[in-house]
Amino acid sequence: MAIISGVNIPDNILVEVALTSIFGIGNYQAKIIVERSGIKLNSVRVKDLSDEELGTLRNNVDSSNLVIEGDLKREIQLNVRRLGDIKSYRGNRHRLGLPARGQRTKTNARTKRGKRSTVAGRKQVPTH
Repeated sequence: MAIISGVNIPDNILVEVALTSIFGIGNYQAKIIVERSGIKLNSVRVKDLSDEELGTLRNNVDSSNLVIEGDLKREIQLNVRRLGDIKSYRGNRHRLGLPARGQRTKTNARTKRGKRSTVAGRKQVPTH
């Protein structure tokens, strides 16, 4: 396995797809980095890269001025904490674990609200 910016990159997949396993690098940035490294798109797998090509790939990822991995996670965490500290609506929604961008929660948002729990109804007492 190749290691780029502290992340183990899978060997058996294409280089531009493998780069997306780094937190903060998506499809578009991965494509740009691979092109800048001089590697053919959609043809080379990570296991087929030479040490020299891996070195240029590492240098391009490091010099791309992207905030990735731990720095990006820390920045996101600080942004969410700031929203909570200023008592904003979005910060409150983050704290409660609910959708923060205006989605409805009456019928959807199951993943945020958790497993559905049935509430037992009151039994009707016969009145005759």
